[in-house]
Amino acid sequence: MSRKGNCLDNSPMENFFGILKQEIYYGNKFYSYEYLKQTIEDFIKYYNEERIKEKLGYLSPVEYREKNVA
Repeated sequence: MSRKGNCLDNSPMENFFGILKQEIYYGNKFYSYEYLKQTIEDFIKYYNEERIKEKLGYLSPVEYREKNVA
């Protein structure tokens, strides 16, 4: 939970939701809540397990975490 009056606390989530909307929401029509929910769940799995990030040395977040825990 971010502190009152400190928008920087929420910056990572704002960034994630911006990417989510850009990649799956804009330009698509979701005719049911279940389809929207499943699409978001699939995107979160993709974002964490498959989508590589330059900042993480071209690894996915899960790969980066596993590499640095050992």
